[in-house]
Amino acid sequence: MKFLEYTPLDRLNDFLSHANFGERTIKGCLEAYSCKHTGTDKKLSISLEHEILDYLGRSSDTDTSSPADYLLSRSSRKTLIYLVLTLYHMYPDYDFSSMRAHQFFTEESWDSFKQIFDTYMFELSKEWVETNGGNSLLEALYKALDEVVRLSECEIYSYNPDCHVDPFLEKGSIWSFNFFFYNRKLKCVVSFRFCCVSNLVADGFLVGDAYYNDDGEIFDDMDM
Repeated sequence: MKFLEYTPLDRLNDFLSHANFGERTIKGCLEAYSCKHTGTDKKLSISLEHEILDYLGRSSDTDTSSPADYLLSRSSRKTLIYLVLTLYHMYPDYDFSSMRAHQFFTEESWDSFKQIFDTYMFELSKEWVETNGGNSLLEALYKALDEVVRLSECEIYSYNPDCHVDPFLEKGSIWSFNFFFYNRKLKCVVSFRFCCVSNLVADGFLVGDAYYNDDGEIFDDMDM
C-alpha cells in the first residue's frame, strides 16, 4: 500500500482539520492509498488470509449469522485484506491482527453513508457553505471522491470496532465514523474518518467522576 497525494482531498482536509464549535470540535480526514504491495504488505497479506480462513472454519460451525458466506469468495477476502492493510498504514504502530479487524467491516451504500454524513456533519456543512458558498460539503466530497476513485465503481465499507480497541477513538470522543471507498479496477482505496470531540475533556475540564457511556454521552456524578 502506498499513500497517494491528491489536491481535491487536500482542499477538503484543510477545511475538515479543525472546526471548533465551542464545547466540541468536529473534524475529518481523507487519505488515498494504492493497493500495490510495498514493504511488509505481502507478509501481512498472507497472515491475514490465514486468519480469515481460520475464522471461516470456526464461524461456519458455530454461527449461522456470521459473514462467512461473503468471505468464501477469494475476491471478497482480497478486498477485506486491502482494507485491513490500509488500517496498518494509517496506524503503523497499532497491531490490528490482535483485534481481528476483518470482523468489524460492514458493506454500505452511498445512501447509508449520506444519511450518516447529513445527520452528524450538519453543523460543519453549514460552515462550509458560509465559508465557500456554492455547492454543499457533501457535493464537494462526492466530487473529490469521484475524481480519485470513481464513486460509481466503488464499494463502500464502514469500520466499527469495539470502542476499547478502536485506534481512531480520541480522548473526549463523542462520536466517530470510519468509511472506506474501494475501487477494484483502479486498485485504490480512500479512507474517510470524521468525529466529534469534547473540548471540555480535551482541555482537562472534565475529570474524575465525569465519564462516557456507550453512546459517547458525558455524564457527571448524578442520580439517574
